[in-house]
Amino acid sequence: MLELAILGLLHESPMHGYELRKRLTGLLGAFRAFSYGSLYPTLRRMQADGLIAEDDGPDGTVRRRARRVYKMTPLGKQRFSELVADTGPQNYTDDGFGVHLAFFSRTPAEARMRILEGRRRQVEERREGLRDAVGRASGHLDRYTRQLHQLGLESSEREVRWLNELIAAEEHTANTSNTNEFPKKEGEPDHG
Repeated sequence: MLELAILGLLHESPMHGYELRKRLTGLLGAFRAFSYGSLYPTLRRMQADGLIAEDDGPDGTVRRRARRVYKMTPLGKQRFSELVADTGPQNYTDDGFGVHLAFFSRTPAEARMRILEGRRRQVEERREGLRDAVGRASGHLDRYTRQLHQLGLESSEREVRWLNELIAAEEHTANTSNTNEFPKKEGEPDHG
C-alpha cells in the first residue's frame, strides 16, 4: 500500500522525501500507523525499479543537495494505474481501503464499486462477529469490556451505513452517465 500512496502523491507533483513523509502521515495517519523507517528503502526500491526518478533541476542536471526531489516516471504512471484498478481483497482491509479511498478520484468506476462492495462485506462480517461476541459474553464481561465491544459494534454499523451511501452514490452516478451515453435523437422526447 505504501507504493500506491507514494505514486499517488507523486502523481500530483514532484516532492522531496520529507514532504512525502509529511503528506503520507496526513494521508495514512487516519487509517494506519506509518513507519518512517520504511519510506526511504521503499523510495530506493521504486527508483531502482524505474517507477520514480530524481527530478532534474532547472538547468537539466540532477539536483545534488541534501533533499532529493522525486518524480513519477512513465513506468510509475502505468504502475499507479494498475494499482488503483486492482480490486483484490487486500484493498478491503483497514490498511488498504484507506489508501485506495484517498485515490478514488483516479480509480476506474468499476474498480471503485468492487472495492466498496468488498469493504462492506468485510465490515459486515466483522459486525456480525462483534454481535455474536457481545451476545455470548455479555454476562461474563465487566462493564468496560462490554462497552468496548459495543463501541466496536457501533463503529462497524456506522461504517456499513457510510459504505451503503457511497455505493448508492456510485450507482446513481453510473446510472446517470449511462443515460447520458446515448444522446437522444432529434425529435425524441426528453424522459430524463
